Amino acid sequence: MVEKVYVTYNEVHKLCQASADQILNEFKPNLMIAIGGGGYVPARILRSFLKRPSAPNIPIQAIGLSLYEQLPSAKPSDPVETPGTKVTRTQWLDLSSLEMASLVGKNILIVDEVDDTRTTLEYAVRELQKDVETAARGLGSDEKAQFSIFVLHNKDKTKKGHLPQGMMDEGRYLAARTVSDVWICYPWEATDIDEHDKLAISQARY
Repeated sequence: MVEKVYVTYNEVHKLCQASADQILNEFKPNLMIAIGGGGYVPARILRSFLKRPSAPNIPIQAIGLSLYEQLPSAKPSDPVETPGTKVTRTQWLDLSSLEMASLVGKNILIVDEVDDTRTTLEYAVRELQKDVETAARGLGSDEKAQFSIFVLHNKDKTKKGHLPQGMMDEGRYLAARTVSDVWICYPWEATDIDEHDKLAISQARY
């Protein structure tokens, strides 16, 4: 049976707060790209902690990627998901607009909730790098974007996906917390937030 761990909004907030100084001082992001749907809330919380006095908020753009698929469960009301094998784009940046051009030469922080198999993160970095290079050529620029990654949780397991070696060597990957290979239930997935929070309190693990 899959072990489930329930995480509250309060815990997500504190994980973002605890990671903000390192992100600000080492990654120096000009822009965030949230991977939907799990990266939206952490990115918005994180933006408040990355705000410098008298400086504008760091812009957030969004992409949508899907890897998980739902499996039958013993309880119909309690479905279990498992990582799939193919990444599907559900939302992407518009290559024909200023959206992509605005990434050229920037320090870009990719935000997601969990690094499970790493397949989604590998896809996001690879495809965004390709699209930024295309946009740079269109602008007649040789500037490159530098990507970093922030996730709330990294699962301690063998990864199917791989991130650029330079990114890992330079420490441009940060997980607020590393956990065992459990199923993490985030509050934005809950249909009954009171019940979700009760389950989180009863576990008192994370």
